Amino acid sequence: MSITHANFLTQVRNYTEVDSNVLTDNLLDEFIRHVEIDIAGKVDYDDLRKYSTSNTITSQRYLTMPSDLIYLRSVQVTNSGVRTFLEKRDTSFISEYNSSDATGVPKYYANWDDLTIVMAPVPDAEYTVQINYIIDPPHFDSSNNTYLSTYQEAMLLNGVLTECFRYLKGPAELYKVYFDKYNEDVQAFALQQMGQRRRGQYEEGVPRIPIQSPSP
Repeated sequence: MSITHANFLTQVRNYTEVDSNVLTDNLLDEFIRHVEIDIAGKVDYDDLRKYSTSNTITSQRYLTMPSDLIYLRSVQVTNSGVRTFLEKRDTSFISEYNSSDATGVPKYYANWDDLTIVMAPVPDAEYTVQINYIIDPPHFDSSNNTYLSTYQEAMLLNGVLTECFRYLKGPAELYKVYFDKYNEDVQAFALQQMGQRRRGQYEEGVPRIPIQSPSP
């Protein structure tokens, strides 16, 4: 069972022994957001992966991305029932490759701006496009529980406590305790999400840890 937002804030104040006059709800919400963004920058975790379907516009080289996109993982185009991944290139390559604005089934794409890609060749028809991307991490607040608050409560708590003791300017030893613990939690979370969840035990076997076996 996930912790409520109100209980999480109470837990933070209990650990710091500081009341809501100093650690206000708004301030703790800022700290929670700092930690969420920090974790998302360090760990490619599955909850941030999203898929969206769009359509190209005939004779239009540009395609608008979803508004919640942080960065693209890949782009697929469906042509006659066959899905093909577009190859990522730079805009200079796109300009040189398709200097004559030739049309056809798109083969390459490049980031044009934060929410737009440019394709080459220019689409000669309306094609279905699947956009595979990473979203901005959801925010844990009074109306929304997140993957981190539900399954990684300790990591989120240790991260917020690190922010709190840095803000409170001490004690230094407590700051270090929570800073070190938070980093350990992030590393363990990364091992789970980017290691164990990215491998198939049928194909790769169960991860094994060497055990020392000294001679008798």
